[in-house]
Amino acid sequence: MRSASGRSGRPEQKSRAARRHMDSARGTDFRKYWYEDIRGIVTLKDMLAGSAELYRNNPAFWVKEKKGAPYVPVSYSLLRHDVDSLGTKLVSMGLKGERIAVMGQGCYEWIVSYLATVNGAGVVVPIDKELSGPEIGNLMRAGGASTLFCTGPECRKLRGIKEIKRLVVMEFYGDRTDPEKPAAAAPFDEEKYRALLSAEGGTSDAEILSWSALLSEGEKLLSEGCADFTSITIDPDAMTVILFTSGTTAQPKGVMLSHRNITSNIMDVCRICQVYESDKTLSILPIHHTYECTLGMLLVLYRGASTAFCEGMKYISQNMKEAQNTFIIAVPRVLEMVYDRIQKGLAKSGKEKTFRAMVKVGRSLNTVGIDVRRKMFSAVLEQLGGKLRCIITGAAALNPTIFRAFEDLGIMVLQGYGMTECTPLISGTPGSSPKERYAKAGSVGAVVDRGEVKIIDKDENGIGEILFRGPNVMLGYYDMPEETAATIEPDGFMHTGDLGFLDKDGWLYLTGRKKNVIVTTTGENVYPEELEDDIIKDPFIEECMVFPHKRNGDEIVAIQILPMLDNVAEKLGHEPSEDELQAFFTSRVREFNQQLSPYKRISAVFVRKAPFAETTTKKIRRQDNPLSEETIIGFGKEE
Repeated sequence: MRSASGRSGRPEQKSRAARRHMDSARGTDFRKYWYEDIRGIVTLKDMLAGSAELYRNNPAFWVKEKKGAPYVPVSYSLLRHDVDSLGTKLVSMGLKGERIAVMGQGCYEWIVSYLATVNGAGVVVPIDKELSGPEIGNLMRAGGASTLFCTGPECRKLRGIKEIKRLVVMEFYGDRTDPEKPAAAAPFDEEKYRALLSAEGGTSDAEILSWSALLSEGEKLLSEGCADFTSITIDPDAMTVILFTSGTTAQPKGVMLSHRNITSNIMDVCRICQVYESDKTLSILPIHHTYECTLGMLLVLYRGASTAFCEGMKYISQNMKEAQNTFIIAVPRVLEMVYDRIQKGLAKSGKEKTFRAMVKVGRSLNTVGIDVRRKMFSAVLEQLGGKLRCIITGAAALNPTIFRAFEDLGIMVLQGYGMTECTPLISGTPGSSPKERYAKAGSVGAVVDRGEVKIIDKDENGIGEILFRGPNVMLGYYDMPEETAATIEPDGFMHTGDLGFLDKDGWLYLTGRKKNVIVTTTGENVYPEELEDDIIKDPFIEECMVFPHKRNGDEIVAIQILPMLDNVAEKLGHEPSEDELQAFFTSRVREFNQQLSPYKRISAVFVRKAPFAETTTKKIRRQDNPLSEETIIGFGKEE
């Protein structure tokens, strides 16, 4: 079950007075929470060199020779060698200082291409593989990129994109894992990709290359003593990444990040979350996103741990069992799906009461220092690969019920809050504080060590806009000085656009987006995310979105609901008609309204017959889900 908010609502037990008078986390001493074994780094080139030296023979990544094959490790020393080889080839091609776009499924070749670019070849422009062809072309044009690295299957989207002057085709399977074997060019059908790239009735004149061939040629240059790439000195404060937050507008907003932005955040996240050399993660999120790239890739390399690449969303369970990963970076939607599957399994087996009793016993024993949770729930943990010890979740807020459910299984759940403009992390729930995490479920934790949060324009409940300052704040928006000036104050504080408050201990809570607030005719503020976080607990609701709706000239509070049809059918004893669905959810919302203040009550209910439009991190795009005959049951009828 999921809402459009991805926000944690106001906690029940926090006094309004405490919230009203707490307006800044500055001066709050969070050092008691932080892990201290932090290796100083300034650039990603420093990071990779240090990790390759410290963890030389350890696995850095786990790849597959082909679909269905076992995972095989790629060592840190081979990773560094491949980055140097590819970077050397790119520089020899005259691409030093150029904008290089990287797009496609998360894989070894994607991250090597990223590191080869930022560590000396040029400026990387990561692109979302889910975008359409025109959107991809728009981002390449806006970012000034003419070279694109792309995984093979995604090349079908590139037809007619005239901005592509050079295409490098990457593959998910078949990477070299034996450092004793020389890199070799794999068989490559250049004309196949030229046909994919060519517009109707024409032939593309773009240069089309294979990734493996570039790696092999670069390795040869390295062996001959070429140091044109390896000798490059990195400016830690220069722009090295342009990451677009949207591809759909005529002038997309590109976030400019530096090495220092990224490395400072890596070190701060490691103060919050202890990642061990023996840890292994499974990469399941879009790799272009800062959340996955910074935390799921670069941080893991910094700590000497390793990453296995998931073969696709439908293979998550299978790949978890194969990879035996110990932690995972996930969005709440993934955890909600796992939670729902567990609950349905318990209901089907008739063991719900036994399970709840075991949870209570586990909680009680844990409070006195006896932790038997993982033994008690070993059968459930086996479904998640058997070794999963930690989940880091972000990009949206996690329902406190689901947070506690995983903690009750013996899995540590760390909730992070951030945004692309902050590379991404602003705050996180510390791994060293299990009691506080559990008691403060719904909070996004303590502000990162070198950051500062303040709340401005607070209302009577202490809720206001969150501003953040720290070394991980972006350089600005690419070629958009006015947008940058409107977002970052002269003193360095950045407007997040999020609303929230700090509790008496300085822990941060989110209540919604500033632009989403509904102002009623009586001047009261209604936070859609707060309502969504409560109503989504309904077992018959798959997803929902609270929004302002015009009726007779007045703005009222309305909701769109995507039903869990199987659950509704089971409840009613038959497949419901559209009229029955409308009546069913109107009745449930009416019941829900009884617990709300009158000004917050939902006055219009719209039941969806089509899924919500969403981002690649599974957040509902509010602006892209208007009411229409194609999406809403009984559209045009007054509810």
